[in-house]
Amino acid sequence: MQKLRSIGFILVGAVAGVLISLNFQAIADRAGRAPLPIEELRAFTEVFGAIKTNYVEPVEDKKLITEAINGMLTGLDPHSAYLDQEAFRELQVGTQGQFGGLGIEVGMEDGFVKVISPIEDTPAFKAGVKPGDLIVKLDDTPVKGMTLNDAVKRMRGKPNTQITLTITRKGETVPIIVTLTRAIIKVQSVKSKMIEPGYAWLRVSQFQEATAENMVKHLDGLFKQGQVKGLILDLRGDPGGLLHGAVAISSAFLPQKSLVVSTDGRAEDARKKFYASPDDYARRGEDVLKALPQAVKSVPMVVLVNGGSASASEIVAGALQDHKRAKVIGTQTFGKGSVQTIMPLGNNTAIKLTTARYYTPGGRSIQALGITPDIVVEDPSDTATRVREADLQRHLENGKAEAKKEADKGKEAAPRVRTVPAPSPAEMKPTEWGSKEDFQLSQAVAFLKGEPVKSQAPTVAQNKPN
Repeated sequence: MQKLRSIGFILVGAVAGVLISLNFQAIADRAGRAPLPIEELRAFTEVFGAIKTNYVEPVEDKKLITEAINGMLTGLDPHSAYLDQEAFRELQVGTQGQFGGLGIEVGMEDGFVKVISPIEDTPAFKAGVKPGDLIVKLDDTPVKGMTLNDAVKRMRGKPNTQITLTITRKGETVPIIVTLTRAIIKVQSVKSKMIEPGYAWLRVSQFQEATAENMVKHLDGLFKQGQVKGLILDLRGDPGGLLHGAVAISSAFLPQKSLVVSTDGRAEDARKKFYASPDDYARRGEDVLKALPQAVKSVPMVVLVNGGSASASEIVAGALQDHKRAKVIGTQTFGKGSVQTIMPLGNNTAIKLTTARYYTPGGRSIQALGITPDIVVEDPSDTATRVREADLQRHLENGKAEAKKEADKGKEAAPRVRTVPAPSPAEMKPTEWGSKEDFQLSQAVAFLKGEPVKSQAPTVAQNKPN
């Protein structure tokens, strides 16, 4: 069986979270033995008949059944969904790291499309679209009343075609209008460089099929440049990806057979443990980690995270933190700790169903809580209102302790309009990660050197002479 693992929708097919496939036969058998809810099914058929007979316009049976399936799934939690042929195909293609569209990971909130995270170096990212933005209109069509699938389809399109997004943002008194040009999105999932002699930076922006192999190449190149005294694994803004990629990245730095992550659900097949072993991360029978420099296992490490670090990146951060292999620095992560299983339905469609929760090696549930850094360091350039799993409607509870929700929810702005050109003004763009202006990175290096770590950057006023 092909194994897919996911977090949710990334616009036009990028996989943004952990995809896992479990054996559904036992689940189907148990469901088949359960008594059918006769009264509820009778109500369903009555509603179906009333629509067919009395709705103002004729409606095809296929549309009604499809919408009923979609409603059953979207009513459960933010990540369960019905995947039509196009969505299912692009979900599979997205794991290869190339897809078409705007480059936004999205969810649904109060009937609007809510931006979870723009993907680096994409049209949305360059235009200044921020986490927490609510997309209320696509071109001239209001989003209210659309399903997430419908909205995503409208945002997809051929490269070099344009779409206008009307956005409301917390702190802004009027909606923002941004016109984006669709593009082929090629996500370079691994980047690296020497920040300064002896201190290396390795960035993983998404967990794809080739991420582990690319990581090995980057690490090999870094260690060939000379002694590495400290390594920073940067998972900020990483929305997740493939589970075996997360297990492989963790395994690169952990002793053999170390527990990386476990899952727990109602079905026996949903209760699994994944270890730092080729049996759990290798594909095509090839152990891509065998070429790693030996020093990788012992080099002092920091893992950088923020509110955009979700799912697979939270698994890696939690594993390295629990095994005391690395210090986690940054801000609280997203908190996406649920497992979605892709269940093909035939005719190239599928459902994406939440079947389990993820737990760190120490038994902590990631769901709706995320990973708490060992050392909190704020990003002074990150002015966006971060949306987290606990902020999403109908989010799955933690199972052990429910995450606290923000009391202040953004309200829809007044019906005036402010137009913002694309690309956006420089002040809308966050600091480039890995640059000299990257405050969180500078503090990670300071920690590795044994120097004091600042939780916040000094203000301009603090920098002025007396």
